[in-house]
Amino acid sequence: MDRSGRKNQELKSALRSVIGVLDDSQKGMAEIGERLKDPELRRYFLTESLRRANFRGELENVLHRRGVADVHESGTAAAALSRAWTRLESALGAGDEAMLDTVEQAEGEARDAYHTVLAEDLPLPIRQLLTAQQTHILTAGDFVRAQREAERVEKAA
Repeated sequence: MDRSGRKNQELKSALRSVIGVLDDSQKGMAEIGERLKDPELRRYFLTESLRRANFRGELENVLHRRGVADVHESGTAAAALSRAWTRLESALGAGDEAMLDTVEQAEGEARDAYHTVLAEDLPLPIRQLLTAQQTHILTAGDFVRAQREAERVEKAA
């Protein structure tokens, strides 16, 4: 395989990795959104779930344009375990704070995936797309952190 073919394979692999994390994130956001007690937070997480699905679709389109006919990424085993833990916490009566803490930990995986892929030598349009998605994910992570802290303060009062 020549250098160009190798770089294309590396790009495809990197994008598939991010797509898997987005799949995890989308499912986790939807699941948490359905379980949160606060209606505003519930709406936020369900909306964020749709945004992650949209991000995934954008990256799948990039792969389709690069010759990947079908993209089947179903997330990671660690995320499936995390979602199972969230269901258990919810079933045992965990409050919004505990679920927000779970989301904050899971978002670390998304931040890491974007950081890793953006360290690669990427074509400018793909870099711009990934950077815009990363910016949103970082902002969402800040929001989750702030909400978790607010829950802690409210609980302590």
